[in-house]
Amino acid sequence: MSVTQEIEDRLRQAFAPSELSVIDDSESHRGHAGHQEGGESHFNVKIRSDHFKGMSRIARHRSVHDALGPDLISRIHALALDLGT
Repeated sequence: MSVTQEIEDRLRQAFAPSELSVIDDSESHRGHAGHQEGGESHFNVKIRSDHFKGMSRIARHRSVHDALGPDLISRIHALALDLGT
């Protein structure tokens, strides 16, 4: 399974989002630190979920990192998050 699909699956399971977009942006980082041939190193994620209601920005980010888990986070060089309700 691709890293992109793993991210999407874990986030859907954890947050039941009304909107979810996981974009592999690795190619635009070619030549930069952390770039891997074949991609799947840099991601832009947008989530809209009621789960985030009343949470601070930091708490939202921590909950996403917790949902992805250390095994998956360790395979990602950069993760840009746009989190809202």
